Amino acid sequence: MHVRILLFAAVCSIAVAAQFSRAAEPAAAKDRPLNILLIMADDVGFECFSSYGSKEYTTPRIDALAKQGIRFTNAHSTPLCTPSRVNLMSGKSNVFNYQDFGIYPNGEPTFANHFQANGYRTAVAGKWQLQSKQPGKGITPEEAGFETWCLWNIPGGARERYWKPSFVQNGKLLNLPRRTFGPDVMTDFLIDFMTQESDKPFLAYYPMILVHDPFVPTPDSEGGERVDKTKRTAKRQKQNYVEMVAYMDKCVGRLVDALQASGQRDNTLVIFTGDNGTNAVLSSRLDGKTVKGGKGYTHDYGTHVPLVVNLPGVVAPGQVNDDLIAFSDFFPTIVQAADLPPKAIKDGDGQSFWPQCLGQPGQQRQWIYGYYFPRPYAAKLDNKYSHYEVRYARNKKYKLYDNGDLYDTISDVMETQPLPIDNADAEQQSARKTLQHALDSFPNKGQAIHHDRVSSDRKPGYQKRSNH
Repeated sequence: MHVRILLFAAVCSIAVAAQFSRAAEPAAAKDRPLNILLIMADDVGFECFSSYGSKEYTTPRIDALAKQGIRFTNAHSTPLCTPSRVNLMSGKSNVFNYQDFGIYPNGEPTFANHFQANGYRTAVAGKWQLQSKQPGKGITPEEAGFETWCLWNIPGGARERYWKPSFVQNGKLLNLPRRTFGPDVMTDFLIDFMTQESDKPFLAYYPMILVHDPFVPTPDSEGGERVDKTKRTAKRQKQNYVEMVAYMDKCVGRLVDALQASGQRDNTLVIFTGDNGTNAVLSSRLDGKTVKGGKGYTHDYGTHVPLVVNLPGVVAPGQVNDDLIAFSDFFPTIVQAADLPPKAIKDGDGQSFWPQCLGQPGQQRQWIYGYYFPRPYAAKLDNKYSHYEVRYARNKKYKLYDNGDLYDTISDVMETQPLPIDNADAEQQSARKTLQHALDSFPNKGQAIHHDRVSSDRKPGYQKRSNH
């Protein structure tokens, strides 16, 4: 009897010790300040990832992050690059602070400013597109809170981003070898930054160059840069894009591997997303349907982006969450994850989804608000990616525009047929009422745009969209 009791006690103590050991592993990581690696790919919608069901694209490293963490299925950006960047970095809707394409509002605090003020090392590499060559228009990386940076699409550099790239690093134009592939430079820069010895935690922001056009061969393509550039067929273009998506995934994997090798993987939060939908010249197959790239348009194929969050030992693996996520939410989320003092953001409409990452209900959004007017000072409204000023609010199924059009975003993804206003359907009427209330809670025009400068260029009924 005593032997059995002792044996049982021994087994229990071993089990408890093993459980304590497993629990202590993430605790050790928590004892260190949390690092942040925020990755945002360029021009790639949710349909281009095998973790979201694609059979055309191969993204094993991002898929692994999703499998070992949480994957969100209802994350929405604005439909174009600059608006999404301003939204993400400031934690507020574009209706409050968006000024013009290629401009970040000067004096508007960013998440990097907040992390820097709280003792973090900060770096950014990739695509900037937030500063005009005109003095005083836009913001420099230093003003945005980044102490070190390597960027494309910033004053001082030239047009090329892939082969023979033109990048500016900490104010100096880089002289790169001819065979250099631009994304490798950016990835190397961030690896060097993340792995350098320091007693401070880091915030690394990677607004990637990939996979924006031009669609070019990558170093992993057959023939590499030497692929005949005269073959501009749709088939070759799509093949290049597929290979660019694979290379984007490879770059993400290199960053994760560097964190692992430097012993920082367990205390580095990795977030991956995209700035808007896929280029509209491309189509992909997903779940037996053709998904036409929606970049520049406010329907779901323009705004529905991937979102994966990974932190070993803290974010439980295998989670899939369909809560609505807006780009305003990233700022408060990473602040809460790092346990920093909250940032008081004037007109901030973001809310943290960090509790959801921890498997908790969190504060679930009932709707998302959207504002889109990317080029308010364009000479012509029919320029590429120009768009009439528009506001909308949407829940998981319905989307209401400020001209009264209500769409079922599930059965009518491309928004071809607005639902009748006098529809007797109780669900639709309830959605219309709730979403109208959401619209009414925001300004009815962009607060940072001088409307009198563009009013003469508007056509009657400007609130109608040119999505189709």
